[in-house]
Amino acid sequence: MGDAAEMIVAAELTLAGIPALKVPDNWPSYDVIAQPIGGVPQRISVKARTFKKGAAYVQFLDTDVFDWLAIVILANDGTNVRSVYLIPRSVADKTAQRNAPETKTANIRYIPIDQIERKFGQYRDNFKLKLTTTLAADAALTRLLGP
Repeated sequence: MGDAAEMIVAAELTLAGIPALKVPDNWPSYDVIAQPIGGVPQRISVKARTFKKGAAYVQFLDTDVFDWLAIVILANDGTNVRSVYLIPRSVADKTAQRNAPETKTANIRYIPIDQIERKFGQYRDNFKLKLTTTLAADAALTRLLGP
C-alpha cells in the first residue's frame, strides 16, 4: 500500500505540472521528490492509512527531513476511494500531537486519522503545492493554529 500511495502522489503532482518521482525504497526521511518549474526540489514524506475511527494515526518523527507531508487515506469499505492531502511541514509540525518531552516517544509526531479532514481539508488534492489554497483556508488555518 505504501509504494502505491507514493506512486499516486508522484503521478498526481506530475499531472498537475510539477514533475515528481518516487525515490528508491528505504530512502531516508522522504518518499517523493518534486521540483516545481523554476523552483527548488521539494521533499515529500508519504503516509498511507485505511480510514477508521478511534486509535489510528499518521506518524512521523520530528527528526525526519521533508518539506511536505502527503497523507493518503483509503476508504475502509473495499472501494478505491481515497483522499490525498499535501501539507506543508511547518503546518504538520504545528498541528501534530506529541508526547511529553521527557518520554521515550517525545520525537514522534502523530495525527489521528479521523481528524485529518477537519484539520487539513484546505490541503486536500493540493498537487500544486500551495501553502494555502484559498483566503477562506487562510482564515481557517489561522483559527486552527493561531496567529
